Amino acid sequence: MSILALVRHAQASFFSDDYDQLTPAGEAQAQRLGDYWAARGDVFTEVFVGPRRRHQQTANLVGEAFRRSGLQWPEPIVLRELDEYDLDGILTRLVPALALENPAFERLVALHRLGVGDIERTRTFQRMFEVLLAHWQTDARLEGLESWTEFRERVALGLQRVTEVDGRGRRAVAFTSGGYIGTAIAQVLGAPDRTALELSWRLRNTALTHLVFSPGRLTLDDFNTVPHLADPAHWTFR
Repeated sequence: MSILALVRHAQASFFSDDYDQLTPAGEAQAQRLGDYWAARGDVFTEVFVGPRRRHQQTANLVGEAFRRSGLQWPEPIVLRELDEYDLDGILTRLVPALALENPAFERLVALHRLGVGDIERTRTFQRMFEVLLAHWQTDARLEGLESWTEFRERVALGLQRVTEVDGRGRRAVAFTSGGYIGTAIAQVLGAPDRTALELSWRLRNTALTHLVFSPGRLTLDDFNTVPHLADPAHWTFR
């Protein structure tokens, strides 16, 4: 049996001009994860990382903790398949189109734009975003935007690329995003598409999800654990 740890990236700069950049809190989360693994003496045979800066910054900070402890940290392998869905494209192209045809959604968009403070803006964004992604899962009309079906196929390909290498007793880690992990777990469980989104909403930053695999078999071991973040004050979801 081999183990794959899926790691959601640390907190990124949501609502800023450049989301794809860790916040100071996110950097601390990644450092705590690295220190936690290093203190346990964990060893990884392979490190995979998505193409986004937030994926790579998280992996690099974890790797620094390993090197400080004198432990081996394999050279990360960047896999495009580990990327998140096209968040920018969905927001810039699908929001206006859906708002034109759905007055209820248009009201959710307006409430979000009028929101004041991070807590209210996050709450109103989530309400809008859940409706938006549920629509994205069923709308294949927008050319040039990765569809739900294409994203789901890419997730499966990423899992295959990470787990198909021969060898027993592998211990791999992959740094990616919440949408990827939620979709991957839904596929492993044979769950409906909607479940993929519902799982992703609950993923904490730097949360660990472990899969056990062997040739022809992939099984969920645990989901969304944060043993390195003992204080709930350090839990974030963006």
